[in-house]
Amino acid sequence: MTRIAKRSITMSSRICDSIKSQIASGIYLPGANLPASRALAEELGVSRSTVTVAFEQLAAEGYIETSQGKRPWVRHGLQTSPPARKPQSKIAPELSDFAKRLQALAPPERLKGLKADFRAGDISGVDFPAATWRKVMTRALQITPRALKYDDPLGSLELRKALRAYMWRSRGIRCDEQQIVVVNGSQQGIDLCARVFLNTGESVVVEDPGYILARNGFEAIGATILPLPVDQDGMQTSLLKGIQAKLAYITPSHQYPLGGILPIGRRQELLNWATQTGAYVVEDDYDGEFRYDTKPTETLHSLDTAGRVIYLGTMSKTLSPELRLGYLVVPHELTPVFAVAKRLTDRHSALLQQRALQLFIEGGGLERHIRRARRSNAQRRARLLAALDHAFGDMVEVVGDAAGLHVALWLREVDAAQEGEVVARAGQAGLGLYGITPFYSSHDHRKTNRDAGLVMGYAALSHREIALGVKLLQNVLDSDIK
Repeated sequence: MTRIAKRSITMSSRICDSIKSQIASGIYLPGANLPASRALAEELGVSRSTVTVAFEQLAAEGYIETSQGKRPWVRHGLQTSPPARKPQSKIAPELSDFAKRLQALAPPERLKGLKADFRAGDISGVDFPAATWRKVMTRALQITPRALKYDDPLGSLELRKALRAYMWRSRGIRCDEQQIVVVNGSQQGIDLCARVFLNTGESVVVEDPGYILARNGFEAIGATILPLPVDQDGMQTSLLKGIQAKLAYITPSHQYPLGGILPIGRRQELLNWATQTGAYVVEDDYDGEFRYDTKPTETLHSLDTAGRVIYLGTMSKTLSPELRLGYLVVPHELTPVFAVAKRLTDRHSALLQQRALQLFIEGGGLERHIRRARRSNAQRRARLLAALDHAFGDMVEVVGDAAGLHVALWLREVDAAQEGEVVARAGQAGLGLYGITPFYSSHDHRKTNRDAGLVMGYAALSHREIALGVKLLQNVLDSDIK
């Protein structure tokens, strides 16, 4: 036997043993396909006949089955087990201060198999314009560049021009495309602002209660959180007097989570404070397009004459959170540093989705979709409010229902200390409920409101699910809450 033939047999044996090991450890489960012989041969740098011999041996021993024209597959009925976990090292890892802060910010476990889930932030897949989006994605794929390369970290110039026109029409924002930074959703926008402005120990003003992931993002950087109380009109800006901070984060068009809309007097007070102290204000307009009693409110950015406001918009509520597309509007002098920050984070957002969104906006698809979604969500909102009123009457207080995609619900006959029990019992009944307490920086709102509170998103639910969810909530509250 020649040396080449012996080497081929040896390689076949190695391939055979390797695949046996992968089957035994559960990497290839019963019924799973193995790679095609040609593909595996190219990957391993051997001849196709060498791989074929290995497959024939595995089939003879009963590990796999083969059929003409098909990829071989693992025989059904084989006993497999996942690979044993390696024993953990007894030496504690040396983590950075940033990583240590992250460890304290683990997300809550999301319940599965719920009959109705009032999770705020989710929106309905039924509303998504799938047919139109498929067309613009196809057109985006047909726009074949001469070379596949990294692009401007600020984002596609064509998309930024489309966003500029859209923001002017829909939100009254006047800027040029060089001020726009395309980001992977609002969370990346918040993270970039935190990295650009805040050093460890420096102060950021946030709403209390407020958006948890924004507060977490600032905490992860090591910033000092300065929570400002919120009332029915949003942040109490009169309390800014005497505060020195590098940054303020606010949701003025629909305060998250209580839903207040910041009146003009407070907006002017906030802008005057920023101008006098040199602070920047991050305006998160996460669902500003959804106003039901009148047209959407004027943005803080459109009132700013001193260049202190950074506007943050997102497609997560208007189109889909799965797209991971959002945008910042920053003052001209900050464009270079934001471009570098974005480049170091991920080079740029996905260009295919950017091209599709550009075509969607230019064709009028985004604004048509928002009008339809606004009508659909107005109907869901009306269904929820009617169901709550029918089930509870004046036993509950609904706030923040004039805009947005969620409401806050105060349970007048349930003490704040029982909020966690209500949420837990709801989960056991197949109902996704979310208490208001975690939204407070102090995790204790009983100083201002002794009632238990819930944040209830409705944009992802059908009318039937809304009715069922309110009925389940009624059953939970009728039980003996102690």
